[in-house]
Amino acid sequence: MKKTTLLFLTLFLVSIGCFSDTGTIKKEIAVVIAPIKLEKPKTNTAALILSKKEIPVLCYHNIRAVKPNASATVKAYTVTPKAFEEQMKALSDAGYQTILPDELYAYLVHNKPLPAKPILITFDDTREEHFRLAAPEMAKYGFKGVFFIMTVSIDRPGYMNKQQIKNLSDTGHSIGSHTWDHHRVTKYSEKDWEIQLRKPQQQLEAITGKPIRYFSYPFGLWNAAAIAKIKSENYKLAFALATKRDTVEPLFTVRRMIVAGTWSTPTMLKAITTTFDK
Repeated sequence: MKKTTLLFLTLFLVSIGCFSDTGTIKKEIAVVIAPIKLEKPKTNTAALILSKKEIPVLCYHNIRAVKPNASATVKAYTVTPKAFEEQMKALSDAGYQTILPDELYAYLVHNKPLPAKPILITFDDTREEHFRLAAPEMAKYGFKGVFFIMTVSIDRPGYMNKQQIKNLSDTGHSIGSHTWDHHRVTKYSEKDWEIQLRKPQQQLEAITGKPIRYFSYPFGLWNAAAIAKIKSENYKLAFALATKRDTVEPLFTVRRMIVAGTWSTPTMLKAITTTFDK
């Protein structure tokens, strides 16, 4: 609309300047429009990123009933469906609003604003119950999640299939990579990067039809060599677990908090505050 108005004004001024009432040419009026300079968004340094308020990031694994004789590890990594329902309601009642990695990146790097109480809810390991139980429960509150996919498990019993992954992506959730078969990145040889990093990214892009730009480390473990490889594949953020963020590469060591299956809902809410409000 603005371009049309300027063009009309230019032609109008030239016409009235060139012709008198009797049709005699008087003079030309040159109208010069200065080009608009578009400023590039500010890009924060690592130090500035680390100085910003840390956004809570939750990590879930299993969402199912826990057998009484289950190991301590299984109990820690497994949240019951009832507990998950209570936790989603409690987060909503407390005023939390979910954001996705694109929004977190824009906040950290370009100072884009976020909701008053932002939170990321992430899921590791491609579990089928993430699609069947977690996503519908989050939908009750308008929540969106981040699903990190271990591609070796796609279409296997107990895990999500391609259509479920695409459905999550199509309905506004974020899909990220969690390697091919969950081997820790600190143990890779050169040939492993193609199998564990590049091919899963390409497979997930083929499923979703969207770029895959977010990664979570198996076991939360990382090193400088892994960060360099992940950056080279155009990932924008990589998520660890409870370890301290790296002072040089904070975007590739984003902290997450595992929601323990042994916690009550009030304990979970308190843990968010004590872990991230520092």
